[in-house]
Order: sequence, then C-alpha cells, then structure tokens
Amino acid sequence: MNHPAAALALTEGQRRALEIIARSATAPHRDVVRARALLLAADGVANTRIAVQAGVSAVTVRAWRERFAAEGLAKFGRVREGRGRKPSISAEKVEAVVRATLHDKPPGETRWSCRSMAKAQGVSKATVQRIWTARGLQPHRVQTFKLPDGTRSEEKLADVAGLYVNPPEQAVVRCMDEKSQLQALDRAQPALPVNKGRAGTMTCDCKRNATTTLFAALNVLAGTVTGQCLPRHRNGEFLKFLRAVDRQVPQGLEIHMILDGTHTRANVQAWLAKHPRFHPHFTPTPGSWLNLVERWFRNLTGKAVRRGVFKSVPDLIAAIEEYLKASNDDPKPFVWTANTEDILAKVRRGRATLKETES
Repeated sequence: MNHPAAALALTEGQRRALEIIARSATAPHRDVVRARALLLAADGVANTRIAVQAGVSAVTVRAWRERFAAEGLAKFGRVREGRGRKPSISAEKVEAVVRATLHDKPPGETRWSCRSMAKAQGVSKATVQRIWTARGLQPHRVQTFKLPDGTRSEEKLADVAGLYVNPPEQAVVRCMDEKSQLQALDRAQPALPVNKGRAGTMTCDCKRNATTTLFAALNVLAGTVTGQCLPRHRNGEFLKFLRAVDRQVPQGLEIHMILDGTHTRANVQAWLAKHPRFHPHFTPTPGSWLNLVERWFRNLTGKAVRRGVFKSVPDLIAAIEEYLKASNDDPKPFVWTANTEDILAKVRRGRATLKETES
C-alpha cells in the first residue's frame, strides 16, 4: 500500500512568493500552475489529487516536488536544458536573417521591414521581429553623426571644452552664434485651443512672412543671454552685435568667445585686433554641438517659436524678446560634464570604425 507523500516543507518567504505567483495574471501559465500545485503539496494534499486539480500527471507533480526540495525558488521559472518547446527556426536561418539585416538591402529600397525580410527569408514577420528584438537590431531607426575634421580639430575641441571646465580668472566666457532665417509664420486658419479629450490644433499650412536673424551670446557661468534681432545675416550685423557685447561686459574683464569657423572674415579680424580683450575660440568643423548657445536656441525654438502665430516680423521679434526676458529673469546655466579625453577617445573610435567600413 502506497502512503501519501509528506507535506512539502516551505518557509514563510517561500510560501508568500508562491502565493504571489499563483495569483498572478501576468506570470507564465506553467509557473502559475506549478505554484498552485506546490502550495497544495505544502498543505498535505495527495499527489494524485493535486494532479487532477492542476490538469497534469502525478509523475509531473512528484517531479515538481523533488525539484523544489532540491533547488527552492532559485530556478523556479527556468526551463531545464533539453525540455520545453523545441525551436522551429534553425540557427542557420536566424544567422541568415541577421546577416541580411546587417549587410544587405531589399531590391530598390534603403532598409528592411519585417514583411520584406520575412518574404526574402521565407519566414513569418513575427519570427523576424523576434530575431531582431533578441539581437537588438532596429533597421527602421537611424541616428545622424558627424565627426570633427580638419588638422586642428582635436586641439580646438580640447580648447573649447577646457573653457567650460576651467574658465580663466578675471574673464567671462560667452558662447556666441546667430540663428538665421527665423520666419514669422502666420496660420491660414485660427487654431483650436486645448480642451478636455482634445489636443490643441493648428493648420498644417501657413502664411510665410519675412525673416529675422537672432544674434545671441550665452553667459556660460550665469546662464543669461544677450540677444539682438537684426534684419540681415552678414559680418556687419555680427560686428554690431559684438559692439553691444563690448558695452555690456564691464571694462577690465577679458571676453573669451566660443564661435564657429564662419566668423573669420577680414573686417571681423580687424575689429578684434583693435579690441584685444576679445579672445575667439573656434569650434571644429563640424562641431556646433560644442557651442552651448545652440542648446539655448533649441529651447527658444521649442518653447517660443515653433507653435507660435506671428502676423509680422515685429510680432516674432516681440515673442523672442519676451522669451529672452523670461529666460534671463530665471536663468539656468548649462553645466558641461563631459570629459575631454572621453570625447577625443570617442572621436578616434569613430574614425577607426569609418576606416574599417571603407576598407
């Protein structure tokens, strides 16, 4: 005569964990069934009765009990090697999908989709999606980049980053640039305001009025911005802005300017020679991301310009000046945290990767 198995020994922590799994609506079904069976076993229910309630065989219940007694909850949700559903897609087919994703393109197209890859490889689009997810492949996405070029690019990069990390004494650091072609856009029809259950709306077409150019100088330490809207984008307007900065900064302080390489015309150089307290520091080409005023321009565009309605250029200039005032009343400096050596190492890795790709 077979005696019923002894009650399965559980600690309080193990019982609580199994009860959570047994009540779960998101855990795998096999784990929920196994947790319920082990709880019944802990209550002293016979293996045959547990098998009936769980819809499995008594042999399976005994195997669950033995594995739990030996391993506890450490490997509860893990399927043992050799068990479970066998893969229906061979490893060779998986590698073929990955290889085509990385090195080939569909005929007449620039990238693969799940459907085009599935058709080319003779598998389902769900299979392609699983393979891409498992390998971390996202052919539908692309990120832009541009490595600094020129013989002095690394020197310029280190110079600009050094100003942020260790600014000179008795001096101010100004990030200067201009945002040209700021267009006063008027909408063809009035916009609808935000309402319950509805986002704000605006027409997709617009009336294009004239443009203005914003010259700006960001105070790196304080976070304030000196700005001036001028009708044209020329060296003469830039010199006019430099004179405004010269009047604003107290005499006795050196002015270190972070600029891009377009501000090197002869008249600008002549003016700088007559004003020796101005020290230009040029970003590499291309390297506009090194100039922190570009980050402020992004805030201006997103918060004051992109969704605005401007019937004329003066309306646009008024909105820019209003944002300038609000930004300067509550300035938030941009803190440079990147290490110069890390940036240079990343640039060198990028160049090495490009050489390998070209070869």
